[in-house]
Amino acid sequence: MLLFFVLVIAIYGLVNLYIYKQSGPIFAIGNPVGKFLKIIFIVLVISYPAGRLFERLIPSEITNYIIKAGSIWLGAMVYLCLFLLFIHLIRLTIPLLGQINICIHADKSLVHKKIVIATYIVTAIMLLGGYINARHPKVNRIPLITHKNIEGYPTLRVGAASDIHLGVLMSNGRLKQFVNMMNSLNPDIILLAGDIFDEDIGFVVKNDMGKLLSELKAPLGVYAVTGNHEYIGGVEPAVEYLEKHGVKVLRDSAIVVKGIFNLVGREDRQAKMIGGIDRKPLSDLTRDLDTNKLTILLDHQPFRLSEAVENAIDLQISGHTHHGQLFPFNLITGAIFEVSKGLKRIDGTTIYVSNGYGTWGPPIRVGNKPEIILFEIVEGK
Repeated sequence: MLLFFVLVIAIYGLVNLYIYKQSGPIFAIGNPVGKFLKIIFIVLVISYPAGRLFERLIPSEITNYIIKAGSIWLGAMVYLCLFLLFIHLIRLTIPLLGQINICIHADKSLVHKKIVIATYIVTAIMLLGGYINARHPKVNRIPLITHKNIEGYPTLRVGAASDIHLGVLMSNGRLKQFVNMMNSLNPDIILLAGDIFDEDIGFVVKNDMGKLLSELKAPLGVYAVTGNHEYIGGVEPAVEYLEKHGVKVLRDSAIVVKGIFNLVGREDRQAKMIGGIDRKPLSDLTRDLDTNKLTILLDHQPFRLSEAVENAIDLQISGHTHHGQLFPFNLITGAIFEVSKGLKRIDGTTIYVSNGYGTWGPPIRVGNKPEIILFEIVEGK
């Protein structure tokens, strides 16, 4: 973990150094203005890591604003780096093609300045659009047919969500929106597929967000599993808080819900690395289940999907990927995960990977929508 954090900090520093070097023309706009812009740039760069550190040491309202500013910068640095790198490559390539300059009769420094300013403007527009998009989740209704008996339920309505990331950036107002949206679907059961909290739950406790969580209503109950962020922030306090507010956490365990269907919940796959907890094989969890009943699996990270198929899982619900959250990171999650978003059927098993409801890092989504899912499961002949 130490090596991982050192690597992340190194990459963060190098990316920001590159942006700073490429942004030189706007830092040279008049002496006072240029100095002011440099100060703003440096403050934004250090705000996210500093805010997260202060959050644990001296939590305060000021710390929350620092984290929010730093989070927006995380999104900005992604697109500034990509755009500036693209422009840099074009400028290096044009001489190879025999051209003298981008604009032959223009002042090089003036052209560069205009390009950099335009890059910042386009980035700001993208961030604004991504911010608005992230605050407007959609409901995905997924009809499913099962050949197993779900007695008493002509249609079993399963409300599901993942990656809510409650914390400084996903506070009471957003949680209230989530609770209202979920309850309006009248689900029979609500399933939360991990990363309910962002990191440390101190902010959640301080703002009494558990009171809102306890307003989730479903006749068959509200269930959850751990995600990697529960472990990052402290899994035991997180689980205790959820249980205290009406959310039953399944930790490598399986239950039969009201005798109707099987529900299996796995520990996050990083439980060992972060929390020193050995995750049980899925086969151990399903060994004693009646396979004539519908079996639903909650597993935060959608790795090794073949395990679900091998163990007669009918529906696996996962999250974690955010489908990249910011384009073009969806290309990376698409390469890493067999399913980065949405529905896939593998033999008799249906896999659903949610985009997630909240965000990690920048409160921005580009190229995908936050979502709540309603599975409408009916018996087929």
